[in-house]
Amino acid sequence: MKTTKYVNDLRAKSTSELAEELVAAKKELFNLRFQNATNQLDNTSRIKEVRKNIARIQTVLAAQEKEA
Repeated sequence: MKTTKYVNDLRAKSTSELAEELVAAKKELFNLRFQNATNQLDNTSRIKEVRKNIARIQTVLAAQEKEA
């Protein structure tokens, strides 16, 4: 349910908004990896979640480009 709502929200956004969200997600992933390397990260499952969100954003972007 939660992921379905997230994907529907992504589909409602424009290409430029998705690109901005993709950049933000990649920055967050970098920061999480950095924290993990320095043993400061408590919730390691967040890395997996952010990676999946990046893939979801890229999938929606590809679908929008294919439609255009």
